[in-house]
Amino acid sequence: MIQLRSSTFHRAMALAMPTLCLLCSQALAQDAAVGSLPAVTIRADQGALPGASAVDPARLRTQRAATSDTARLLLGLPGVSLNGAGGVSSLPALHGLADDRLRIKVDGMDLIASCPNHMNPALSYIDPTQLGSLKVYAGISPVSAGGDSIGGSILAETRTPLFASPGQAPIREGEVGAFYRSNNRARGLNLSATLATEQLNVSYSGATSQADNTIAGGDFKGYDFTGRPGHTLAPDEVGSTAYDTRNHSLGLAFRQDEHLLQARLGVQDMPYQLYPNQRMDLLDNDRKSLNLSYTGQLAWGTLQARAYHETVDHFMDFGADKRYWYGLGSGGPMAVNGGACGPIGATCAAGMPMLSEGKTTGVSVQGELPLGEQDRLRVGADLQRYRLDDWWTPSGGGMYPGTFWNIRDGQRDRTGLWSEWQSHPNAQWMTLVGARVERVVMNAGRVTGYNPAGMGFQARDANAFNARDRRSTDTNIDATALARYTASEQVDIEFGFAHKERSPNVYERFAWSTWQMAALMNNVVGDGNGYLGNPALKPEKANTLSATLDWHAADRRWGLQATPYVTHVSDYIDAVQWDAAANQPVATPVTNRFSVLRYTNQRARLFGLNLAGHAPLATNALGDWGIQGLLNLTRGKNLDTGSGLYNLMPLNARLALTHKSGGWDNSLELVLVKAKTRVSSVRNEVRTPGFGLVNLRASYAWKSVRLDFGIENLFDRLYFQPTGGAYVGQGTTMTNPMLPNYPQWGTAVPGMGRTLYVGVNVKF
Repeated sequence: MIQLRSSTFHRAMALAMPTLCLLCSQALAQDAAVGSLPAVTIRADQGALPGASAVDPARLRTQRAATSDTARLLLGLPGVSLNGAGGVSSLPALHGLADDRLRIKVDGMDLIASCPNHMNPALSYIDPTQLGSLKVYAGISPVSAGGDSIGGSILAETRTPLFASPGQAPIREGEVGAFYRSNNRARGLNLSATLATEQLNVSYSGATSQADNTIAGGDFKGYDFTGRPGHTLAPDEVGSTAYDTRNHSLGLAFRQDEHLLQARLGVQDMPYQLYPNQRMDLLDNDRKSLNLSYTGQLAWGTLQARAYHETVDHFMDFGADKRYWYGLGSGGPMAVNGGACGPIGATCAAGMPMLSEGKTTGVSVQGELPLGEQDRLRVGADLQRYRLDDWWTPSGGGMYPGTFWNIRDGQRDRTGLWSEWQSHPNAQWMTLVGARVERVVMNAGRVTGYNPAGMGFQARDANAFNARDRRSTDTNIDATALARYTASEQVDIEFGFAHKERSPNVYERFAWSTWQMAALMNNVVGDGNGYLGNPALKPEKANTLSATLDWHAADRRWGLQATPYVTHVSDYIDAVQWDAAANQPVATPVTNRFSVLRYTNQRARLFGLNLAGHAPLATNALGDWGIQGLLNLTRGKNLDTGSGLYNLMPLNARLALTHKSGGWDNSLELVLVKAKTRVSSVRNEVRTPGFGLVNLRASYAWKSVRLDFGIENLFDRLYFQPTGGAYVGQGTTMTNPMLPNYPQWGTAVPGMGRTLYVGVNVKF
């Protein structure tokens, strides 16, 4: 295992920093250098909105064999990190802000995770093979990119429909592909097909992916498993990391002159996705969506309109790694999960069925009006209606005789109006000024525990929740001012300010039970703790300052970008440890076990620096050689408690040596991550050691065939994911043991060991 202590990491960074500096020297020395290599990040062109970064289309193609998690494709963009979840459901973070603090759109649809553990985030509904583009606004986003967020926006789009040219025969094309990854025996298929005339496009895309548990690198030892039905966990196996998912999309597009009408039907069938940092596992997720859109060029300008509807049926319970277990405690053999196991491999837990049903309906319309040759005025309106029911059927072990209603008739309705003005005063300046006002109305129905007539916390908490006024109305205001100054052919400067506001989500406001078992089931961050909602929460209000210096060649063969930023958040939704018996904050916070936390408004500050660059190195008989580099630094602090903020990625860097020759596209990548020592004390967040990984990637493309292969974690290093949460993927899930007695519970989720992958795609 590579466990880079502070001095070791500094030595590693001492090797990395000269490489980043080399980008500067290459910039100075190679204005006339030959060869052009694609950068991981495509900065916005002069006509695009300021602040945007997009994943290189080449990366979308090369990485789809290496991952089934669409969020992983964002790695390599400045300011992006991932919070661990299931195998296809990582939660992106922008400058340390994640999940509902971001506005994530898939084909223009605002999607909401309908799960008390947020197991079905927006990007989990689109497979990497279905992507056409992936764009990020980190920190400061235009008001047109969405409201009700404070950290930025992510826009994922499927492929733009093709149409035959006038007089051209109908287009008939498609693609079929497959992949395999050795570590967790991940395998999958993808198929797409298109039939298009001059006016009509009919398309289908489908992808399936399945994987077993991952194997950690090095000498990781999980719990001492002796077996479970049909499978014996290996000592280095990371429990609850398997998944099986299928995504299908059917599209219909009609074009007439300057008008485009599209309809897209999406279906996901996910039989299971296990979670190493949650007390429960996803054992079924059925999702259906219908997305209608119109784009037209009218006499006064451009009109865009969209209407969509999504339904999600979600089921959770213990997966096999949590339900079946017989391990060793300090006193010898010990059954866990609240009951005597009997023979090895018998059921240790009665199970805890949890069901949720979410329905989202949205409408948006926007128009763009030209104001002369250089200016544009955009105005728009959004409407979203969200409904959620979350209930847990009786299953024994104290969870009976009735149904536990976690969220009943949950409602969250958003109405927004916005306007932005894009101006080009002269050839050097571009400005973008916008404002948005939103009204968020939330409510929830009456709730009950498993035993409504009984005594204890369930009845007390339900009665108190039902007695209070649960309806809330927030009026949120966003304002953004961005500018780009083109100082020369080689220097661009972008800078701006944004005020953003976000209302709490349904679980943050309405999860009502202080009962430990119920609270443990309400956790969207994977830290091992239980959470209690707070109907009195105020919306978060964030002020962000950011600037980007972009120094590049006139033809952008080399470039270096530096982005410092700072965000101050008032009414930041953090948490305090909660005394269930007294129903108030604890007098003395615990430091050696997981606990029940209640959401509360506090103040926070985040700041950081992103550095990114690329440059050609040489061109010789072997091809074109280049270098790419990225360094991200994020710091955050709770200003009320002095504690660190939860799940912030420590200082990290990526360096890649790239090579292109003919159909070959190859890279050797080094990933360096500093030890995580700044943590959230209220959550008893797990610290992680620093590490370094080496990845090899290669691709070869013929006219109609593409082959991708590589090795990730080449030296099979054991490392722990800094933002992967607490490892609770094996054994008991229903209690909060003392961490020193269960050392595995005091670890972060281990990363994947060495894995070889190969993928092939054939166009027809």
